Amino acid sequence: MKMRIWLPIALVFVLIMGCTTPKIRLFTDSTVPYKEFTLKGTESPKVLVLQANGQIEEGPSRGLLRDRPGMVPDIVSQLRLAEKDDEIGAVVIKINSPGGSVTASDVLYHELLSFKERTGKKMVAVFMGVAASGGYYIALPADRIVAHPTTITGSVGVIFLQPKVEGLMEKLGVGVDVSKSGDKKDMGSPFRTSTEEETRLLNALTEELGQRFINLLQQHRSISPEALAEVRTARIFLADEARQL
Repeated sequence: MKMRIWLPIALVFVLIMGCTTPKIRLFTDSTVPYKEFTLKGTESPKVLVLQANGQIEEGPSRGLLRDRPGMVPDIVSQLRLAEKDDEIGAVVIKINSPGGSVTASDVLYHELLSFKERTGKKMVAVFMGVAASGGYYIALPADRIVAHPTTITGSVGVIFLQPKVEGLMEKLGVGVDVSKSGDKKDMGSPFRTSTEEETRLLNALTEELGQRFINLLQQHRSISPEALAEVRTARIFLADEARQL
């Protein structure tokens, strides 16, 4: 009799546990202040080493046990602390990133540039496996870029992807009813083919963002018109060819 009573209770408990995610704290919370670690040497001035790994995003990245702060707030927080430390003489930012959000890349670019302008500290970017697109964008404020021979860089441009599933939906006999306040409110919808005007507008938007990238490149780097024409294709390069351009 007791088994019959406790068994349903146990099953309910298991079901409740299955619907929730246990919070296991094996690491300190991201709100804990950053701690300084010495990589090498004890002399002053110090060199701040920043890590820019993975996708460049504003928000936190989801982990198995905890969320990690996104690249932008992580680096900005460290820059704020570094600005208060008079012993820091230079900044090295190690980049291993294929890029990411246009806005996140632009915010990080401005934060690094503003830090340099406010403090006068030297900044060096070090390219690891990949430093392309937004990964190169955030390196523009650096006084100097150092890359490994095997580094892949470039991809100086912007891409806007529009998945289309209207053909698949037609085969499945599935449709979508749309109510919109403006005739272009669903521009870029995956459920229908874009009109010629919508394609023109999206291409113009992408071109404008890409031109902004090119303008910043010309502002920070000395590059010939011939080399710029090659870079404008938004292709990728190995480090030595990128250096030559």
